[in-house]
Amino acid sequence: MHNFSFKRAAIFLLAAIVTLAVATPLASAADNPAPDARFKPDVGADEGVAIFAGGCFWCMEEAFDPIDGVVSTTSGYTGGHLEDPGYKDVTAETSGHVEALKVVYKTAEVDYKQLLDVFWHNIDPTDAGGQFCDRGDSYRSEIFYVTSEQKSAAESSKKTLQDDSDAPSPIVTKIVPAVTFYPAEDYHQNYYKKNPLRYKFYHSACRRAATLTKRWGDAAGGH
Repeated sequence: MHNFSFKRAAIFLLAAIVTLAVATPLASAADNPAPDARFKPDVGADEGVAIFAGGCFWCMEEAFDPIDGVVSTTSGYTGGHLEDPGYKDVTAETSGHVEALKVVYKTAEVDYKQLLDVFWHNIDPTDAGGQFCDRGDSYRSEIFYVTSEQKSAAESSKKTLQDDSDAPSPIVTKIVPAVTFYPAEDYHQNYYKKNPLRYKFYHSACRRAATLTKRWGDAAGGH
């Protein structure tokens, strides 16, 4: 009788250990998705999420914040293989991540195609080595589509530019699926507002506006 009780207790204990070992990684994975996990937007039914990489995310924030219908912009990192990267990890060019901007917008007020137009005219789509004075793969230009509709719209807009003899050429900007987006450190958020003098010096020294004008003419953004 005692042996039976001991064996039964041992079985229950072993089952509990196995259950805990199996359940814990699953909970951890749910809380901390892998860097290559498909992006899942956490917004209301009347909102959409767009993710763009166009070099320095400070500048991209400034470009998208004034757009009517844009609810918020968040600077961050995405597209790489390192979990929970920081600024030093990304700029060291070892994480595979890129500086990117997550844009939350009201779908009834601004169309994704309009956001694409803002994106294109605020980057140099011919530069495969970075953007403006920021060099390296972490500053590459890229469109991360969240839905199949966004993918179609992005591909269509890129083809339209490729067929336009007046548009910059060749366009090297890639269109890829959106994956886990990691918000950047707090001091990066709204940097152009919190540090206007430093930002203006950087923006001018980087010759971003001058390069955009050269590429896009009167349609250039970034001014």
